[in-house]
Amino acid sequence: MTNDYADPRKRQARRNALYGMLGKLPERLGLPAARTVESLVEGGIEIEKLLLDLNGLEPVPAYFLKPAGAAGRLPLVVYNHSHGGYYDVGKEEVLRSAPYLPQPAYGHALTAEGYAVLCIDHWAFGERNTRTERQIFKEMLWHGRVMWGMMVFDSIRAIDYAVSRPDVDPERIATLGMSMGGTMAWWLAALDPRIRVTVDICSLSEYAALLETGAYDGHNFYYFVPGLLGAFRAADVSALIAPRPHLSLAGERDKFTPPQGLDPIDRGMRELYRSLGAEERWRQLRFPVGHEENGEMRREALAFLRKWL
Repeated sequence: MTNDYADPRKRQARRNALYGMLGKLPERLGLPAARTVESLVEGGIEIEKLLLDLNGLEPVPAYFLKPAGAAGRLPLVVYNHSHGGYYDVGKEEVLRSAPYLPQPAYGHALTAEGYAVLCIDHWAFGERNTRTERQIFKEMLWHGRVMWGMMVFDSIRAIDYAVSRPDVDPERIATLGMSMGGTMAWWLAALDPRIRVTVDICSLSEYAALLETGAYDGHNFYYFVPGLLGAFRAADVSALIAPRPHLSLAGERDKFTPPQGLDPIDRGMRELYRSLGAEERWRQLRFPVGHEENGEMRREALAFLRKWL
């Protein structure tokens, strides 16, 4: 792993190879168009409800949040909502939280720390819940597209939009999420070097362990990229983030991220970050919980952002 990912040129070649596995993607041309649908202040947060043109196929509703009255360029956290079968929620999670995430919701917690926050509705979720995940997955395959690839593409284009804003510091961008949102965090950071800090929650376990335990069947259609296992392990995707700061929070009783899949990730990342002289920038922390974030995990996530962002 060290030889493949310590060299920046080899790392970029692997990044390009991973991006190439994401199916037929739209062209990434110019800045995404954006329209403000509504602006309000609620609970000390300035909330912009946006409609973004990220993929040329369907509009993408989003929230942009920042502390009320904040001036200048702010560090940005791209918040990736979870799945949980809550197709009607999507981006609302950033303001209303989820049963497996403690209060306050991350939109409130992050703006209280002084960050701006961007959260989009992904395919099949929130206001984009017009077809089932199964329908979208099948239709995309017919067109040579991969649902996960299109979701990652939307996230990258959302950053294209965000860095064009005068209230965002393009040099201080982090990404964070839980479950599906956590998977999006480490994939997005792997593929987009503009992400400076990554926090994933209950999402990063080796694919071989998912196969061994059958835990892969607990992940829905969005999760599966054709041919991925022949070219990349989960550790290989994660390695593309190095040497940028990366915190991975895991539950020791999480059936969706089997504990036996945590050790190989940690070993590989420790070796890689050590070889890059950045050992302190990788942390994997485990907690005696299932597929959920507890208060201690939340404190670790915020402390990590505070330190590195």
